[in-house]
Amino acid sequence: MSLKTKLVLAITSLDFLVTAILSLVYVSQLLQAVVKQSYETNLLVARQIRYALQLALETGLKDQRVNPNDPVQLRDLAASAVRDNEALMAVVTSVNRYSPTVYDVSIGDASNRALFTTGPNGEDELLPVRTNYQKLLDSNAIDLLKIVFGKPAVYDVELQLERNNELFVMVHVGVRTTLLREVYEPSLKSALELMCLALATALLVAFLLGNLALRPMEELSMQLDYWSPVAEEQHTEEAEKDTVVRVSNKIERIGQRMRNVEGVFSALKENLDQVLGNLQDGILLFTGDGRAVLVSSAVNRFLNVDRNLILGQHARDIFHRESVLGRTLRDAWDAGLTLVQEEIVTESGNRIEVSLDFIHDDRSKQGLGALLTLHDTESVEVIESELELSRRMAAIGRLTSGVGHEVKNPINAIVVHLELLKTKLGSTQTPATRHLDVIDSEIHRLDRVVQTLVDFSRPVEVKLLEYDLRHIVADVVTLAAAEMSTRDVTLTSRQPSYPMIVKVDVDLLKQAVLNVVQNGAQAMPRGGNLQVILEEDGKSAVIRVKDEGEGISSELQAKIFDLYFTTKSGGSGIGLAMTYRILQLHHGSIDVQSELGRGSEFQLRIPLLVTDRGRRHPQPTLVESTKGFEG
Repeated sequence: MSLKTKLVLAITSLDFLVTAILSLVYVSQLLQAVVKQSYETNLLVARQIRYALQLALETGLKDQRVNPNDPVQLRDLAASAVRDNEALMAVVTSVNRYSPTVYDVSIGDASNRALFTTGPNGEDELLPVRTNYQKLLDSNAIDLLKIVFGKPAVYDVELQLERNNELFVMVHVGVRTTLLREVYEPSLKSALELMCLALATALLVAFLLGNLALRPMEELSMQLDYWSPVAEEQHTEEAEKDTVVRVSNKIERIGQRMRNVEGVFSALKENLDQVLGNLQDGILLFTGDGRAVLVSSAVNRFLNVDRNLILGQHARDIFHRESVLGRTLRDAWDAGLTLVQEEIVTESGNRIEVSLDFIHDDRSKQGLGALLTLHDTESVEVIESELELSRRMAAIGRLTSGVGHEVKNPINAIVVHLELLKTKLGSTQTPATRHLDVIDSEIHRLDRVVQTLVDFSRPVEVKLLEYDLRHIVADVVTLAAAEMSTRDVTLTSRQPSYPMIVKVDVDLLKQAVLNVVQNGAQAMPRGGNLQVILEEDGKSAVIRVKDEGEGISSELQAKIFDLYFTTKSGGSGIGLAMTYRILQLHHGSIDVQSELGRGSEFQLRIPLLVTDRGRRHPQPTLVESTKGFEG
């Protein structure tokens, strides 16, 4: 069945349903109106008969002597007065002849015996018991239809005439249902004819509407032919002649192709975002009208604006003249000048290389857009410095590994021979024995130093677990609390209220953070404030440890992560080197910013777990402080 046929049937059925309901309502209301009108007419007839009856009784009983103890005499006199009154008979005859719904007229006494009747029963006989016409008035439409079109029945319209406040005679006007039906049928036929006319009109309108409604589908089908392959379209037209089905198939095929293209586009976009996210350089691509359509994540470091706020903005709204970088880019953009690796020194002293290229169509000479590249030269130097430090650490590791194994054997031999020499000298205390004790003590100290070298160069087994970095920082604070209380150090610890999930070796990372915290406390021999701040920076978590010590000079900052380098008396020079190594094992980094006389700040950067990023909603940070020691 075609859609056109379905549409015609649907409209016709709907119209038929509406017409049938309205017709039923009309028929029921019409029937109730006929019944009510008949009641009012017959009630008026009954009143006329009662009035004529009253006059007849007054005239017939006017000069008659009546024994009040003889009711039979009174009834006989009343019957004679009713039957002999020509005026009353004229009224009754008129009602029977001209009223369309009156079946019979009866006048009964108090015992319901007929004084006069036009019905089948004789006079002085009991009148039949009939239902009061009021029941028809109180019936609903369905019951009324059953009564009128069902088995014939007679309903009475009754009026009584009283004497001395007691029932004397009763007027009965019988209304037959078949007579009501005769009155009602002409109106019913008219309603049915109107209903049939409405259905015929509905069929015609449905057919016309079906054609009109489907006409745009033909035009749409022709427009879709432009997007559909010719061979595929011919195959579809041969298989399906219905217009709507054909258009639906075309839209489905086009939608499938669009989904395929969307999938390819999403994959390309995801790859592009991943590439841009890993770039350290800031890249902005502008359209011909100057609006940013491609922004790398690193742009935030240069312009201090989130990349999502930049997308779609005009270059004049992105570059502001308040900063050196913004002023340089704005001037070059307004003038249409190309910048080639131009170095700019920002207000903070950072050096940035800027390249701005305008893209033009060689044929039309029309501007197609612009590409801006921001390169942080200092970041490159920092990376090179870290690589150099890594190379040195690797060289130290290889050296310590070799030295440790080579020195261990001679030390073991010296220890053995020293014990033999002590045995030969016996227990006698001589000057030589005192020198042997000094040699023994120094040999053991040298052995501990060599063992430390071996342990530092030995490969570390890292057990990575998903863990909330906040718990690690809190544990470090608890571990260092006792030591901090003895140094008159007040620590302020600040952490986010949402989880920061990282994949780390919990024990190793605790040791790394603890080393930095203890180093900061030791840098304040006279006490002070030590801050440990955990925060999120892009894809990484950063633990900032800030002290109020004397600071570190720029010459020493490059050496503090070297093994055995220390400026503290009694220091081993292993703690920061071990911290540096632990962070390398976790693909993290450690940086230091220090100023003489104002303290130092160490930043431990650890990558956040990829599955956790984008799931959390930043909230206000929680601040915890501990007097005496904070960690």
